[in-house]
Amino acid sequence: MAQLQIGFLIYPGFTQLDVMGPYQILAFPQNTQVHLIWKTVSPIQSDEGLTLIPTTTLTDCPLLDVICVPGGGMGQVDVMKSAEILNFLKQQSTTAQYVTSVCSGSIILAAAGLLQGYKAACHWALREQLAMLEVEVVSQRVVIDRNRVTGAGVTSGIDFGLTLLGLLCSEEVAKMAQLMMEYDPAPPFNAGTPETAGEAVAQSLIQAGKPLLDAFLAQTKETAEQLKLES
Repeated sequence: MAQLQIGFLIYPGFTQLDVMGPYQILAFPQNTQVHLIWKTVSPIQSDEGLTLIPTTTLTDCPLLDVICVPGGGMGQVDVMKSAEILNFLKQQSTTAQYVTSVCSGSIILAAAGLLQGYKAACHWALREQLAMLEVEVVSQRVVIDRNRVTGAGVTSGIDFGLTLLGLLCSEEVAKMAQLMMEYDPAPPFNAGTPETAGEAVAQSLIQAGKPLLDAFLAQTKETAEQLKLES
């Protein structure tokens, strides 16, 4: 049985848990091979400072059964501007079984023209920006629309990975992976959404992240205009 080829696009400033959560899950079965993809195989730092080494390049990457795009910090703005990366995603999407993302990675997919006409998830603070790119945004942890599978904010990547593993292999295999990880969340605080965290906490976080959110918004507006010109 041929191995399923699964690829995560990583880039300077990607969010590490967007990748590492689903990577842990999707690498669980013996019939999957997981790739970390970038322009070169030089080490890359996440937005939190974790260093990963890509295992293949955009040029050498095999045809993938699954392409997954994580969100990130300021590095995401550069990715949204990169014709080389967006074209790579478009090419892989033509043959992949599933085109997927975690967190604000859905905005990168939309920048490549791969989510228009689909329902998709995104980090709660960026839902309006994703909608600006003509995507039907859904407030769920994981959204499946045909062969598009998208996860919401960072930790939803674990739920996303289990969902995707169930689609690729079976529910039983996904349950085994969940048990192996002892994924039985019981967070110490009920603050995982703006609604449960409360207005004061949500606004404090938004203010702390305002430079990044403003940079995302500026690039999203530029991308929306470009997509209109191309349509």
